[in-house]
Amino acid sequence: MDNLREQCHKILRKYWGYHQFRPLQYEIIESVLQKKDTLALLPTGGGKSITYQVPALVNEGLCIVVTPLIALMKDQVEKLKQKQIKAIAIYSGMSREEIDIALDNCIYGDFKFLYCSPERLGTDIFRSRVHLMKVNLIAVDEAHCISMWGYDFRPSYLKIAQLRDLLPEAPVLALTATATPQVADDIMQSLRFKEKNILRKSFERKNLVYVVRESEDKKAHLLKIFQAIKGSGIVYVRNRNRTSEIADFLKKNGIVADFYHAGLPIAERDKKQEAWQRNRTRIMVATNAFGMGIDKPDVRIVVHYDLPDCIESYYQEAGRAGRDENKAYAVLLYNKNDRVNIEKRIEANFPDIKTIKNIYNALGNYLQIPYGAGKYMAYDFNLYDFAATYRLNLQTAFSSLKILEQQGYIELSDELNIPSKIHFLVSRDDLYIFQVANISFDGFIKLLLRSYEGLFTTYVGISEETLAKRANISVEHVYTYLNKLKTAGIINYIPRRTNPVVVYTEERLEDKALHIGYEQYMQRKKVYTEKIEAMLHYAESTLHCRSEILLHYFGEKNTTRCGQCDVCLSRNELDMSKYEFDLMIEEIKKLLAQQPHTIDDIVQQLNSRFQPEKLIRLIRWLLDHGKIIRNIDETLEWHKAS
Repeated sequence: MDNLREQCHKILRKYWGYHQFRPLQYEIIESVLQKKDTLALLPTGGGKSITYQVPALVNEGLCIVVTPLIALMKDQVEKLKQKQIKAIAIYSGMSREEIDIALDNCIYGDFKFLYCSPERLGTDIFRSRVHLMKVNLIAVDEAHCISMWGYDFRPSYLKIAQLRDLLPEAPVLALTATATPQVADDIMQSLRFKEKNILRKSFERKNLVYVVRESEDKKAHLLKIFQAIKGSGIVYVRNRNRTSEIADFLKKNGIVADFYHAGLPIAERDKKQEAWQRNRTRIMVATNAFGMGIDKPDVRIVVHYDLPDCIESYYQEAGRAGRDENKAYAVLLYNKNDRVNIEKRIEANFPDIKTIKNIYNALGNYLQIPYGAGKYMAYDFNLYDFAATYRLNLQTAFSSLKILEQQGYIELSDELNIPSKIHFLVSRDDLYIFQVANISFDGFIKLLLRSYEGLFTTYVGISEETLAKRANISVEHVYTYLNKLKTAGIINYIPRRTNPVVVYTEERLEDKALHIGYEQYMQRKKVYTEKIEAMLHYAESTLHCRSEILLHYFGEKNTTRCGQCDVCLSRNELDMSKYEFDLMIEEIKKLLAQQPHTIDDIVQQLNSRFQPEKLIRLIRWLLDHGKIIRNIDETLEWHKAS
């Protein structure tokens, strides 16, 4: 084992430059190397990728990484390539020829990582080739997607278990940043773990101060926060228009801010994110599209202007603050309108079944797919244009498509940003003959060969702009050369794609064959409602430590108060222990449940067990926090909503 530990540390130093693993990373790696199925719960920013990349490099063979996030695949593949580690990705929107070549490279080449989207696992081309690969590990990222009880259930994840039949010797490493105990059990069962094996890092973030502020004027409160707390920050909002509105408000008040959402051109988004990463922009106001690839360690504050749908999302987004382990703040701005608005979301997110079927038909017509066709085909898709074309409410359209995804009929990809690709279709000898016969292309072909490696064995991403600069010609000239070489059969050229795609995981069905499972539909609605209630409890609670509420939600027991959230600071003023505080509240609540009492009544009945001055302080605190109400006759009642 000492030799194995040293081998793992050697790989860590060689490729990542680190001398030590982060907490729990090595334990996960050791479990995987012992060929144990492993569920690893590591909070956001905990270094999940190293836990499968290191063991895959220790062993011979290939690691298959399943993830639904195309942006993550591309990011990871690029980072591995920069370390001279061979990696490749297969996802929706690639041509059959691209997939064919990629799979061949995994079978016959010395590739170490194959990143794959879950819907690809069920395709005939993948299933017929995967058993020919020497696979040393199956890593499942975002593993909560496999659970009906998770907040982002995807039916395609259920196909991962079928890999176990094709690759019986390969252990499974399931990874997620957020899983309740119920979801964790579901993951292990659905992935057919040989025995339960969970390695978890506590969800506690000791350096992160959780705060909820009730505010009727959120903009003014936001300004106050950024005037009081220095450093880089993020403000999360729910709609695109609000991003620019709040960023403008902050700028007018002297805060260097910008906005970000998925509707902006990719180049503009990249530019904005880079400015924020380099601290040229202090505050980014964004939708939850601003998440992937954020590894900025010195974020001092994350503010949620609107209430998220679930604690999992809140915890992940809030967790982008303070990754350098220095003190940081996670603030939620809340008022009673938020409860009304979030409860409206339940109906908006679950349109009636007739509406869902109508939108399924509209989608087929929009994409011009005949009945019985389309299976495993990927189609460029613009949600806004789709909704406008059929005069649909945007939220209703999106929610219906998500339900169709959960029912297993389609897959919605995240937005693609896939660079142009080329692959030489001829041998080096035939290419030389072509160059001699077509001297006008010789210089450009030499430029391609100098600029990029591997062009004869696989599809390689290229930049038309970079080629134009190197050749001192216009980008239009580069496009002309590439298209002429494609027409001549010398290369295959696939221009850049930036649209999201819809994948039909079943052929397009007629109305009578489309079945929306009512029980599953109602189950998902119930899960969603429960998650909203948990989020509301977090926002509205004034009795329980914020950190403890989050930890209990994720199944951690025997926790202690953080001592620094808004609730703890308020309670600290009472000068009493958690045990004393909880016991006194329980007794006061029992008394007031029987009938209203005056303060003197309460003190008189409980003074044999508690100090009167502490009782009075606590009663005043409960009055201030709306937990008890005072009647006209000076008697007190426990607030029924508390």
